[in-house]
Amino acid sequence: MIRSSPSTSEARQPGETVPRLPPVEPVYDLGVVIVSFNTRALLADCLRSLAVALQTHGPGASEVWVVDNASPDGSAALVAQEFPWVHLIANQENRGFAAACNQALGQTRSRYLLLLNPDTRVMPDAPANLVRFLDEHPWIGAAGGRLVYGDGRFQHSCFDFPTLWQVFFDLFPLHPRLLNSRLNGRYPPASYAYPHPIGHPLGACLIVRRRAAEAVGLLDEGFFLYCEELDWCLRLWRAGWPVYYTPTATVVHLEGQSSRQVRAAALLALYQSRLRFFRKHYSPLFCWLAGRIVRAGCWWALRQTDRLERAGRLSPAEAAERRRAYQAIRALPW
Repeated sequence: MIRSSPSTSEARQPGETVPRLPPVEPVYDLGVVIVSFNTRALLADCLRSLAVALQTHGPGASEVWVVDNASPDGSAALVAQEFPWVHLIANQENRGFAAACNQALGQTRSRYLLLLNPDTRVMPDAPANLVRFLDEHPWIGAAGGRLVYGDGRFQHSCFDFPTLWQVFFDLFPLHPRLLNSRLNGRYPPASYAYPHPIGHPLGACLIVRRRAAEAVGLLDEGFFLYCEELDWCLRLWRAGWPVYYTPTATVVHLEGQSSRQVRAAALLALYQSRLRFFRKHYSPLFCWLAGRIVRAGCWWALRQTDRLERAGRLSPAEAAERRRAYQAIRALPW
C-alpha cells in the first residue's frame, strides 16, 4: 500500500522538533517502522524475515511501515511491487532518520512501536517475544533485543548514556578491554544472558510502548542521523519509563550499511548529532570539556591520516575526504 508523505507538523507547535504521537485506540499489537536509504537488497531480506516472523506472531496482529528517504536504487519500487502488505511512504527527499520514522509512527495504530534498521533480519520469534516482554512488564517503557552479526558473533546492543570517557575513547582508541568496558558505556557480555535495565539499546532494534511515546513525544527531528534513540530513551527514563534489554528476541544486524556508503558525511553527521545531544541534556561544563576532547581527537586523526596516506594505506582521495570530515568536526561550535 502506497501512502503519501504526510507531515507530522500538525502534531506540534511551530518551532518544535518533537511531534506528539496522536492518541488512538490501538488495533494491532505491533507497529514496525523501517527507514530505508539505498539498501534495496538488505531491505528485501529484512522484510522477508519479518513476513515469516509476523506470521508466527499471528496474522493480522501487526502493521509494517517502510519510509524510503528518496533512495536512488529503486528501494521504494521494490517494496511496492514485492511487498504489497507493507505501508509505503516514498519521500521525494532525504528527510533524515528521525523525521522519516515520525512520518510512519504518527500513523500507526498499535500498542507497541518497533523501530528496525533495514540491515537487520529478525529471528522468527523475535517480534512476538518483544511484545510478550512488554506485556509481562507493564512499567517498562522501551526495550531492545539481542543483536548478533551476520555470522552469529556477539554484538554490543545496549549502552549507557555518553560520558567524557566515551567521548575520549571514540577518538583515542586504547586497549580493547577498555573499549569494551563499563568505562566506555558497554555492558559485560555475561549480562546479555538475562534482562536488565540499560541506558538505551542500539536503534537498530528498539520497541517502545505506545503509552510511553504518547507521554514523551516522538523522535526529535533536530537529529538528522544518529543519537535520536539516545534522546528518546533519555526522555523516557526522565518521564519515569525505564528502558530494558531482553535476551529473548534475537536480531541479526549487519551494522551501518546506509551510513557506510558515505563514511565522511556520516562521521560529520554523528558529531553534529552528539553536539546537539550534549547541549540538550548535559551541563555547559560537560559540553565545553567534550569539545576540547573532540578537537584534540580531530587533530590526532588528521596526523594519523597524513601517516596512513604516506604509507600508502589511504588513497589521496580517501585522505582528502577524511581530512574534510575532521576539519568540519573541529569547526563545529563546541
